[in-house]
Amino acid sequence: MDTAPFHLGLYAARGRYAELGLSQMLPLQRVLLGAESVRGGAFGGFHHPDQGYRHLQMLAVITMYGPMGQEVPERPELALLDLLRAYAHDCLHYGSRRRYVNVAGVPVRTQYGINYRRSTGQTYSSADPQGAPYTRNIGVVMEGACDREARRITRETAARAGLLEPDDVFGRLAFRDTTGTLSDDDVMPDQGEEGPGEAAQYVGALRRYETRVNRRYAVFLSEFAPGEEDDLHDLLLTAVVSGDTRGLSIWLDARHGPGTFAGAFQSGTYFTPALDLSA
Repeated sequence: MDTAPFHLGLYAARGRYAELGLSQMLPLQRVLLGAESVRGGAFGGFHHPDQGYRHLQMLAVITMYGPMGQEVPERPELALLDLLRAYAHDCLHYGSRRRYVNVAGVPVRTQYGINYRRSTGQTYSSADPQGAPYTRNIGVVMEGACDREARRITRETAARAGLLEPDDVFGRLAFRDTTGTLSDDDVMPDQGEEGPGEAAQYVGALRRYETRVNRRYAVFLSEFAPGEEDDLHDLLLTAVVSGDTRGLSIWLDARHGPGTFAGAFQSGTYFTPALDLSA
């Protein structure tokens, strides 16, 4: 396999993330890549169930895109782009500011980037309504920001490496997903999306992630920063890495009035007293 496109993207990610304040990338020795499976019909990739970054272990668990019945990927170029997108995405999770407190001998994460959770369990934001095209959940915003950046790096790397969109429907969908170029038709459910087979289930997971995360984040940027989407995106990622919302809050307040950050994201139950009913 020619792994040059991955290393090209890795170089680009290092420079870009340094601009955002991330001085250290996720060490490659802390990335576990599953390439083979004994499970019949196993299908891997970014949307594989339970794939992602483990914050306590500081490990990224990634699977090779495509059928996992053999060590060598069936479609090497798509597998490399998917790997780059996953690694660039998890680097931002690894580099996000975190704070933990000790609760009865158990480490509890109370801050992740610019998202917060009280030691008693209350989360900063409420979940978005089912089927909402927008988001007021800071977790969705952070996830969308990380993936927008990872897919931008992958898209530009594919262009520099001369990697073209495949002609077949499934390959085209995977290429557009990793490069952030999915169309409205691409995310429309079709017959058999949730049918038998892990490949079909993978497509369903891809479309749900695009709808619930990436598209909601895009709507958020257009709502709060029309014509300045890239500026707000950069401010968000810088705040996620540093854990400091002051610059982001000043920028939002200047455009939408005082207290915009808390007004948009803070749940009314965040400071609700946690009562111990067992006492």
